Amino acid sequence: MTTLDRRNFLRLTGAGALAAALPNSIRRALAINANNRTGTLEDVEHIVILMQENRSFDHYFGTLRGVRGYGDPRAVFQRDGRAIWRQSNGASEVLPYRPDVPDLGATFLDGTPHDWNTAHQAWNGGQNDNWVPAKGTTTMAHMVRSDLPFHYALADAFTICDAYHCSVMSFTDPNRYYMWTGYVGNDGTGGGPIIDNSEAGYGWSTYPERLERNGISWKVYQDAGDGLTAGGYWGWTGDAYIGNYGDNSLLYFHQYQNAQPGSALYEKARTGTNIKTGGSLFDVFRADVAAGKLPQVSWIAAPEAYSEHPNWPPNYGAWYVAQILDALTANPEVWSKTALLLTFDENDGFFDHVPAPVAPGNGVGGKSTVDTRNEYFAGDSKYIPGPYGLGARVPMLVISPWTRGGYVNSQVFDHTSIIRFIEQRFGNGNADMVEANISPWRRAVCGDLTSCFNFSTPNSATPHLPDVSAFQPADNLRHNSYVPTPPVQGAVPTQEAGVRLTRALPYAFEVDAKLDGKTFTFDFVNTGAAGVFFQVRDGAGSAGPWGYTVEAGKSLSDTLPIAAANGQYDFSVYGPNGFMRRYKGNAGGANVDVTLHHPGTSSHLKLDLRNDGSADVHLSVLDGYLGMRHSVTLKAGQHKPFYLDARLSLRWYDLIVSDGTDGGFRREFAGYIENGRDGISDPAIAAGPATLQDDL
Repeated sequence: MTTLDRRNFLRLTGAGALAAALPNSIRRALAINANNRTGTLEDVEHIVILMQENRSFDHYFGTLRGVRGYGDPRAVFQRDGRAIWRQSNGASEVLPYRPDVPDLGATFLDGTPHDWNTAHQAWNGGQNDNWVPAKGTTTMAHMVRSDLPFHYALADAFTICDAYHCSVMSFTDPNRYYMWTGYVGNDGTGGGPIIDNSEAGYGWSTYPERLERNGISWKVYQDAGDGLTAGGYWGWTGDAYIGNYGDNSLLYFHQYQNAQPGSALYEKARTGTNIKTGGSLFDVFRADVAAGKLPQVSWIAAPEAYSEHPNWPPNYGAWYVAQILDALTANPEVWSKTALLLTFDENDGFFDHVPAPVAPGNGVGGKSTVDTRNEYFAGDSKYIPGPYGLGARVPMLVISPWTRGGYVNSQVFDHTSIIRFIEQRFGNGNADMVEANISPWRRAVCGDLTSCFNFSTPNSATPHLPDVSAFQPADNLRHNSYVPTPPVQGAVPTQEAGVRLTRALPYAFEVDAKLDGKTFTFDFVNTGAAGVFFQVRDGAGSAGPWGYTVEAGKSLSDTLPIAAANGQYDFSVYGPNGFMRRYKGNAGGANVDVTLHHPGTSSHLKLDLRNDGSADVHLSVLDGYLGMRHSVTLKAGQHKPFYLDARLSLRWYDLIVSDGTDGGFRREFAGYIENGRDGISDPAIAAGPATLQDDL
């Protein structure tokens, strides 16, 4: 993929600084070669899913090198022009901050509100600017590498997704229903829609039932706690170190509640270890792996203390994850064929700076080429109306022999992507393996996780992970919450310098916009293999934002008014993986048009500059990555092409065309050119150099 020598690559990625101390099992996880029998997805024979609790992406990984975190050079701005990090509490600003304690990863940090109403209030119609009033000041608390050494090392060794969103702006249970079933009964089926943790018992279909009737082996690994019955709260028990914290959401469905011993639904979803009678957390899981009996699809539900739900420390969760890897790598044959998906059900109330993609319609501005039915909740006496989701970004780590190397994947995913990954692997063209509960809109916008994997050449050297033996809980007690106080003088956190390897994504799209009197017409064109969500924001008016969903191979247009009485406009368009277009100026100003072209997978960019006015125009073209500025004069009626080579900036581009006047003409074009090959993360995110010589 690149002609970089190993020393230079390690310098750029920071891999050489990773800890060398390894538990033997983790060393095996990185050393065991992937099953490469076919060089395709068929080589994955086991999928293991561990969904932890209540952490946002920025909260955990906003400072991680090479991901779209706090160093995002194209984060959205608030309506008044302030950076999105500067969240107002009404009287002052609260910026992201690391609480002032020596060992935050072992601290019992307080949680925040994480219900439907406050989540929608924080989202604020897509403005994403109301976090502190909705959630409190703890929403802006975040962690760094020294707090989460195991989590960060997992990301450096395997693959992290920085555009993975929770499925619904609400509680734990609805998000887990999306993971287990594809929706929350949005159409009223089986007792839905469910947007809270009422757990009354439901009757719509679940994905494990599809697995069962199609002969795909599956199982839920959990501890029985006080008993997996309604009397025992389906595994949620007062002892935080046993049970499943109620996170086996299959047990809230009548078909599982009514299942009898000996039946598949009972044996695979209502049994587990029993710590109270002398067992241990991983007895059954370890035994199945050791005997080569790990099912094709498995879900793991951790006890409360290890779930990472605030106020429980993240390092308790790190210890728990390490035990799972211990068990899997104890049988190299099994690990060579296994993909472990580690994610989080929702963000609690912790801030994330990326506005969630949502389906337009029902008062949500924008358009869609795909059906958006069942993506909007009309509200009731308890909950306000709003889109179901997507919700805020949450961490997703894809841990497997095919995802080693410290990659970042920036395709948009949500919890339904897990089901779709299972569909892709075990569906084999069988229509009954396709989950009908997943809406067409989600299938268009969210990927199926396959772009995270390298099946053709998976076996290469990788970094190391640190020891986690010290993270095992010192006692079996509950502890009081630590409530942090934001600093008086805030600052945007510093993200780790350097770049990260990226996976090739199935995106190919473009946006063009043209001024026509007092309106702007936007054309969204998607020639790629995946659907795309765009958000358009108005920095000069009070309307919007607007969302646009464009399926693969389709296009749509929309015309928006220029709202400001003085004719000033400032529209910004945001898409996946750092894509941004900005159109700023005055409707009565210079009659200039600029269009960007990058044909196919070529890294050569062409700007078409056109002056349709009656006077000469002097423009500057700034290349934000290479720091080069070019002057262009357009005579009246003149058209000029301007060419750039994005290979010099690793296929990233950020071009600003302006007339240099305050409030005058300005166009900005930024993003990444996909060409079917892996690449390097955005060098502008932090201090990553732009001097690589390669064939990206």
